Amino acid sequence: MRILLVEDTLDIGEAIVARFERLGHAVDWAKDGECADDLLTVQHYSLVILDVMLPGRDGFSVLRSLRGRRCATPVLVLTARAAVDDRVSALDLGADDYLVKPFDYRELEARARALLRRSSGSATNTLVCGRLVIDRSARIASIDGKPLPMTRRELTVIEILAARPGHVFSKEQLMDQLFSFDRDASANAVEQCVARVRRKLEGSGTEIRTMRGLGYQVVVM
Repeated sequence: MRILLVEDTLDIGEAIVARFERLGHAVDWAKDGECADDLLTVQHYSLVILDVMLPGRDGFSVLRSLRGRRCATPVLVLTARAAVDDRVSALDLGADDYLVKPFDYRELEARARALLRRSSGSATNTLVCGRLVIDRSARIASIDGKPLPMTRRELTVIEILAARPGHVFSKEQLMDQLFSFDRDASANAVEQCVARVRRKLEGSGTEIRTMRGLGYQVVVM
């Protein structure tokens, strides 16, 4: 999934980017409110992690602008302000959740998973697609309980496709979710990744089909 992090504190930003990229997400990092707002007007994200205290334009202003455009992207607000009024203000402006600094990174990941799960219509961290089971918390895919060896990017591909069986995802849509702005993205890279995942699913009854000129879909045989 593609995530926008808006955070001006370098060590916190670096740690969050590293952790979410290690989980297989593509992360764009904006260090001020103006940059964040610019990115949000041109790019769709699965989740925004938004600090409140930013240089220049603050996080509340960014959130207000985002919701003013009727964008429903889930927003997790990070704030050093522990007062109830500040938390209420964030939620009333359209935040979906908040986390008070300092925080445990494991809790940040868990809250992010919950928002991503909720936005995709899933009630749990487990995706079941025939004999294929994906544990989005542990970041493991398995067939009949046997783990499949997958890279982070391969797991993200099958997670996206298996979340909506039968739905056709274009190469552009997959590319958009797999690569951040600072990564070289290409349709060929998507094709190669899908081909590797397809080989690993052979004989499982879960298949990635190519819809010529349209994209890819997961079907259960």
